[in-house]
Amino acid sequence: MCPRPSVVDGPLGKRPRPPRSRSDRSAVRRPAGARATVVVMCLCVTLVVGMVSAVNLAIPSLSAGSLHPSASAVLWVVDGYVAVFACLVVPAGAVADRLGRKGVLLTGLGVFTLGCALAAAAPDVGVLIAGRMLSGVGAAAVLPTTLALMVTGAAQEQRSRLIALWASMTGLAAVLGNVGGGAAIESGSWRSLFLCAAPLALVALVLAAVVAPTSARLARPVAPLSALLLTTGFLGLLFGVVSGPAQGWGSATVLGAFGAAAVLLALWSRRELRQERPVLDPRLLAVPAVRAGALGMVTVFLGMFGLFYLNGQYLQYVKGYSALGAGVRLLPMAAALLLAPRGAVLLRRRLSGRTVVGLGLLTLACGLCTVSRVATHTPYAVYALGAGLTATGCGLATPLLSETLMSALPPNRAGIGSGLQSLTRELGSALGVALTGTLITSGFTSRLPDALRGPHAPTTVAGAQSPTADPALHRAVITAFTGALSTSMLVLAGTVLAAGAVVLAQLPAEHRGRV
Repeated sequence: MCPRPSVVDGPLGKRPRPPRSRSDRSAVRRPAGARATVVVMCLCVTLVVGMVSAVNLAIPSLSAGSLHPSASAVLWVVDGYVAVFACLVVPAGAVADRLGRKGVLLTGLGVFTLGCALAAAAPDVGVLIAGRMLSGVGAAAVLPTTLALMVTGAAQEQRSRLIALWASMTGLAAVLGNVGGGAAIESGSWRSLFLCAAPLALVALVLAAVVAPTSARLARPVAPLSALLLTTGFLGLLFGVVSGPAQGWGSATVLGAFGAAAVLLALWSRRELRQERPVLDPRLLAVPAVRAGALGMVTVFLGMFGLFYLNGQYLQYVKGYSALGAGVRLLPMAAALLLAPRGAVLLRRRLSGRTVVGLGLLTLACGLCTVSRVATHTPYAVYALGAGLTATGCGLATPLLSETLMSALPPNRAGIGSGLQSLTRELGSALGVALTGTLITSGFTSRLPDALRGPHAPTTVAGAQSPTADPALHRAVITAFTGALSTSMLVLAGTVLAAGAVVLAQLPAEHRGRV
């Protein structure tokens, strides 16, 4: 039986409306499918970005566990994931365009799951670090494809809102990962974090397989050798930074790592410059606005994730909170990250972009300075104020730095600009963790009481504590940690201010009130 035609009003009176075809009915249902895609992509973003910060809450449990990792090994557990994630995110985006975004997303989620499973079952620290790096490979494949799939088929007026939503999720995921990570660790040991992340990734994989749209394949270049040079060069740089306190900054190991990093990164730059269509053109950094935006993003996330590395340790070691209690007490940072970008939009209507960015960097540095004042008996409210100011500064500066970078590029290079943003965010995160961890290790060991000094002196709070230790020795260990924390936060604040001055000097002048 044919469907009965309905009647509609037209300029010539009432006329029958033709029946909808099956394709028309599918088009009507499409917005619901698009909303489901957005929800699933946000879940994927939260998962891979949240694991950057969630593992920080596992540091006390990991340090006190059966693997007995050194301070440098703990740093690699955190930074191995972030470094691989950072260096492969742009090449992974190119592979996704070339081979199909949905397929690369599903593959990335599968690799991420395998990495989590390997980390959860790790018999030693080396396997744990390898599992984290494998998860980083998967995360690099996931992050750029989520944004591309979210905006697939979206109207032009919707694309800006979707991009803003994606950007806000990458910021919020860092804090929400603390709460989820704390809840997972609360139910067991540090292994529980990875045991919980693996099935969540599998759920995300199944949902993405069902709702994610397919996209056309693009003829983008894929340069595996360039990706390898960039990744190994940056890992060499991190190895030198992390090894400095233990090996000595003038040792052959550290100087060799820095030298190898310089050679590898120079080879990467030379190779990219010789390509007709480079995956990430180093010449982009010759544009002052692009350079300012990239350096600004590195600076903001260096300060932000330097604090993230210490959050869980301070709240658990010094304040005595559980892993979940520590994660919940970081929620003020989530609120600040949610509200500050809106405040940046309002300020932008009255002030120049350079002024708003400067205000954000100054607020971030003030937050780090506030955290540097905490001690054993400091009220939690003081710490929350410092952490909230740090997140507020990040939320104020990031949108305008992103706008500066993207607006300096022609529309046909917007994809490269988006990849450069992701790269600089993760590079800043990795450098922040490495710098803070190095400062904490050197400051902590230098402040230990004489009873704990020697050739086998502990390098972590967990290693320095003993169930049979007297209360005075325990207090001395905590004092050594808070002293190192104070110094590291002041150094981070100074770094943010110094790099911020360079960023502001290169930002283009503009008129006030531009929206």
